[in-house]
Amino acid sequence: MQPPVFPQAIIARKRDGHALTSAEIAAFVRGAVQGDWTDYQIAALLMAIFLRGMTPEETSCLTETMMRSGVVADLSGVPGVKVDKHSTGGVGDKVSLVLAPLVAACGVPVPMISGRGLGHTGARSTSWRPSPVSASACRSTSTPRSSGASVWP
Repeated sequence: MQPPVFPQAIIARKRDGHALTSAEIAAFVRGAVQGDWTDYQIAALLMAIFLRGMTPEETSCLTETMMRSGVVADLSGVPGVKVDKHSTGGVGDKVSLVLAPLVAACGVPVPMISGRGLGHTGARSTSWRPSPVSASACRSTSTPRSSGASVWP
């Protein structure tokens, strides 16, 4: 078992210009997700990252750790290259409404994944809620296989 990594030590290391280890990055993500880090500790580390930057290795580790902190959709059953048109959602999000079907019509599956953690914008899943497609159907990989596009709330 690894000794605990305290937020203030991680923040100080990044503030002082050091590259964070994978254990420190994992502790940050875990602390943010589980609520063990306070808002001001998260903000302090993000400010240090903004001011000092991250190495490509840190960026890759942070991306991977954040991805693995939640549910990872298995799209291996959807053949070919899959694309997502990222959106902050809700506020004036008209591009996704047109782009997803256009790309799908060209034969590229578009399984757009959305969330509700975007504050007032609501994200795609909320702004597109009046849809006849059930949430379970959206989560199925058969939806992008058969229709070419789906929005997963």
